[in-house]
Amino acid sequence: MQLNGRVTAPLIDLLRADLAAANFSVTALTGLWGIEADAALHRNQRVPALRALTRLRATLTVPEPNVALAQLFVLGLPVARAEIDAALPTLGVAGAEQLGLLGSHQAHGGTEEDPTPPAGPAQVHPLVDLRPYSFVDAHGAGSWWITSDLGELALGHPLGENHVLGVGGASLTLSALMIPNPVDNALDLGTGCGIQALHAARHARRVVATDISARALELAALNARLNGVDNIEFRLGSLFDPVVGERFDHIISNPPFVITPRVEGVPSYEYRDGGLLGDALVEAVVRGAAEHLTDGGVAQLLGNWEYHDDADAFDRLTGWLERPAAADDAPLDAWIIEREVQPPTGYAETWIRDGGTRPDTPDFDRLYGAWLDDFEARGVSQVGFGYMLLRRSPTDARGRRPAPPRARLLRLERLPEALGHNAAGIGSHLADCLTAHDWHAGLDDAALARATLTVASDVTEERHFWPGQEDPTLMTLHQGGGFGRSVPLDTAQAALIGACDGELPVGAIIDAIAQLLGADADALRAELLPRVRALLDDGFLEPPAAGSAA
Repeated sequence: MQLNGRVTAPLIDLLRADLAAANFSVTALTGLWGIEADAALHRNQRVPALRALTRLRATLTVPEPNVALAQLFVLGLPVARAEIDAALPTLGVAGAEQLGLLGSHQAHGGTEEDPTPPAGPAQVHPLVDLRPYSFVDAHGAGSWWITSDLGELALGHPLGENHVLGVGGASLTLSALMIPNPVDNALDLGTGCGIQALHAARHARRVVATDISARALELAALNARLNGVDNIEFRLGSLFDPVVGERFDHIISNPPFVITPRVEGVPSYEYRDGGLLGDALVEAVVRGAAEHLTDGGVAQLLGNWEYHDDADAFDRLTGWLERPAAADDAPLDAWIIEREVQPPTGYAETWIRDGGTRPDTPDFDRLYGAWLDDFEARGVSQVGFGYMLLRRSPTDARGRRPAPPRARLLRLERLPEALGHNAAGIGSHLADCLTAHDWHAGLDDAALARATLTVASDVTEERHFWPGQEDPTLMTLHQGGGFGRSVPLDTAQAALIGACDGELPVGAIIDAIAQLLGADADALRAELLPRVRALLDDGFLEPPAAGSAA
């Protein structure tokens, strides 16, 4: 493995040993500066953390490795060379310099708010951001160290156009959404620092990670080696160019989806701006995924999409899913969730500030005008953001695709602040929902009525009563996991769900409810079975376990 042309694998192994020995972890760093300072760091404010480290230093008789490493690589401030030599005893400053992690020959860091002075001859300054990262997924708890380029706070100026981003909010969202089912081959399209490739490597035998940025691939390869992950292959190129003719069971992409004016003077950041007009980059990923998925393969990506004048963006998204006429190709299955919609003004402010341009500068106003001019010229009224799950239709044992229309999954829904309450386990939830959909989509109503179902373990029912009344005036079904959905219930539906314990067939339950309510059994089946299908799709109800009788 190479970084900046140097053979560095042995040095990275030494770095790993030193970081482990220093207990350079999320828990340890939070213990150094406290929860409030940690929260401030997530808001890009380092003063509280630095003040805590300064107070801690005053009490130490022997330098603490984590203090030095945190100040250098997390806060982005210079540290005495001797302290880093002590904190990285096997790698040393010389080895860290060879890896391109730090330097010692230029002034760097220090602001009016920070008591630490700029780096001097006896100090070293960071060239990268290196910090611990912890997570919990379907495979259990895990932790890594992630290297990326220095952020705006450490640089003291706006980001460069070839900036390699670390683990941000979008990265966390996509990794939470990632379906963890075991697969043979996975593709991380636009890997950046490699965080999604690392997550995919936990459930895929082999991962291919691509990026248009050679710098990103260098850092991603460093991160893979640093964390002992050896089943990722890195390839340079744009979009699907590095994998022409190949198919994958799972494609993951946090593409450079930000809609940026394509005019002179507006910076184009490799990590977020795809170089195409409007939302054409996201469209290209969607259309390209169809040619690179195996039968039954799934693609998951984040994206932005434009609303043009009064038209609904979902109409445009549906068009992206259509396929050219071919003997065996059907439109992709799709589950698209729009989490947020922004007006042009809010969208422009968000991404100009993201690049490090402050609102109180002339550049901000100039860029703001360029964004609004672009949106106005193209008739963009607002921009949506959300999650896209795409699937190439699976085939049966004879290689035949299921017959439409019921077999095709096409869900386009708006869930404001989806994942805002609880992102843990959402990838497994998506997998379970797909399994439940495929199961009931293959059954007619008569077969569904013969099935036995169970209520998911995270589901609760809420009832409201008028004082003194025996019957509830309002009943609601709540989902504790997944997307935290709530469904209003009527008497018949509440009774049906309450009886779904895996013992009685759905049809028998409905017949009993009809008798109790004095209703027509056939009419009640016609009313409740579509609701049962919807509850299966959303994870409120679960189908029979594989291998059991339906």
